[in-house]
Amino acid sequence: MRWRYRETVLTLVTLAFFVTMVGRLAISPVVPEITAEFGVSNAFVGAALTGMWLTYAFAQFPSGLLADRYGERSIIFVSIGGTGLTSILVVTAPSFGVFVLGTVSLGVMAGLHYSVATTLLSRTYEETLGTAIGVHNSGAPIAGIVTPVVVSWVAVRYGWRPAVAITVAVAIPATVLFARFVRPTEPQRPDEAMRERLELGPIVELLSRPEIAFTAGIALVADFTWQGLASFLPTFFAAHRGHSATLAGVVFAAYFVVQGILQIWVGSLADRYGRDRAIALCFGTAILGLALLVGVPGLVGLVPGIVLLGLGMGWGAAVFPRFMDHLGAEERGAGFGLVRTVYMVLASGGSVVVGLLADVFGWAVSFGALICLLGVVLAAVVANVVFDLGY
Repeated sequence: MRWRYRETVLTLVTLAFFVTMVGRLAISPVVPEITAEFGVSNAFVGAALTGMWLTYAFAQFPSGLLADRYGERSIIFVSIGGTGLTSILVVTAPSFGVFVLGTVSLGVMAGLHYSVATTLLSRTYEETLGTAIGVHNSGAPIAGIVTPVVVSWVAVRYGWRPAVAITVAVAIPATVLFARFVRPTEPQRPDEAMRERLELGPIVELLSRPEIAFTAGIALVADFTWQGLASFLPTFFAAHRGHSATLAGVVFAAYFVVQGILQIWVGSLADRYGRDRAIALCFGTAILGLALLVGVPGLVGLVPGIVLLGLGMGWGAAVFPRFMDHLGAEERGAGFGLVRTVYMVLASGGSVVVGLLADVFGWAVSFGALICLLGVVLAAVVANVVFDLGY
C-alpha cells in the first residue's frame, strides 16, 4: 500500500500521545526516591500526582477552544514541546514546591493533546475514524509497558532525576518530527472570541443533547472502570489471586499489550458494524474477563480473563468516534474537549471507590461492583440498538 500523508499524520499524533503518556507515567515508579529526597510523605507526592491528572482532565475543553482558534497542528506542537519543558522543571526542581508546580504544569501540557488530536484525525480519516483512533490510542498502552521498566532501570543506576528525564529524551525528537512533517491546519473558528465560547447556555445545550449525554454516560462508566483497574489491577493479582509481585507486574504488562493491539480491531469493527455494536462487544468482554479473573483460579481464569479484559478496555476506539458522529465539524474541537473534561473529572473517582470497596468488602465485591456498572451500560446500549431508541 502506498504511504500517504494521512498515515504520516496518524503516525506522528500517535507518537505525540506516547510522549504525553510517558510524561504522566514516569514519576510513579520513583515515588520512594522523591519522598526521600524532599523529605515528604507519600500523601504529599500522591497529592501532586492527583493534581497532574486533574489538570490533564481540565485541559481537554480549553484545548479544543484553542484548536478552533489557532488550528490543531499548533496546539499538538505546544503539547509535545510543553510536555518536555515541564518535565525539565520536574527533574530540576530544587524544592518540593517547584516539583508540584512542574507536575501540575505537566498535566496541563499533556492534556492539550488528546481531544485536539482526535479532532484532527476526524478531519483526516472520515470513513475509517474508528480504526484511526484505535491506532492512535495504542500510544498509551505502549507507554504503559515501556515507561515503568525504563524509568526503574535508569533510577537504580543514575537516580530519579535522570530517570524522569526520559520524557525530555522522547519529547525532543517527537516535537521536531511533528513540526517538520505535519502541515498547518486551518482553524475552524479563527475570529470568534473565546469568551463567547464559554457562555453557559451553549455548553448546557451541547451536554444535554440526548446522543451526547448518552455517549458521555458510556464514557464515564468506561473511564471510571479503567481508572480503577489501572490503579489496582497489580494489587488485585497479588492479594486476590496470590501471585508474586513479579508475576503480577508481568500480567499487568500483558493487559496493556492486549489492550494496545486489540483496540485497533475494535475501531475497525466500529467502522464496519456500527459504534454501538462495538461498544456492546467491549462491555460484554470486559464483564466476562473480570468475572473470570475474580472467580476462576489458575491459568484457566487468568489467561482468557486478561485477553477479554484487555479487549474490553479498548472501548475508546468505538466510544470516541460516537461522539464525533453527533458533533458538527465546527463543534468537534471544543465540543469533544468539553465532554472529555466532564466525564474524566467525574470518572477520576474510580481509583478511590475501587480501593475503598476492596478495603471494606474485599476484591471480589470491589470488582463485582465494576461488573454491575458495566452491565447497566451494556443493557442500555443493547436496548438502544434493538429498539432503535435514537440515542
